[in-house]
Amino acid sequence: MMLDDQLSVLSNRHRRRLLVTLAQWTPQPDHLAPSRALAADGGDEEQTDQTDQTDQTIAMQHVHLSKLADHGFIDWDQDAQRVTKGPQFDEIEPLLTVLIEN
Repeated sequence: MMLDDQLSVLSNRHRRRLLVTLAQWTPQPDHLAPSRALAADGGDEEQTDQTDQTDQTIAMQHVHLSKLADHGFIDWDQDAQRVTKGPQFDEIEPLLTVLIEN
């Protein structure tokens, strides 16, 4: 995958937070609930009402998780609401490491 494509995937903070959470979690869990990544993200201070959180959850499920799964960075079990590292996670992990360290 080209660097521009990786940066495009990481341009959204929700996708970035989910991937960083998967990269940092030690010991590595067998899965991550997408809602945990949203909670870890903290959201914007202005976006605190229930409607905004619902919108974020919908966007996570219909846009962000799908995009990450399409690129192979995550495996997403929609029925169980579980996310694990995908077969292409190793491709983006060095870039995530740079983001984490800086």
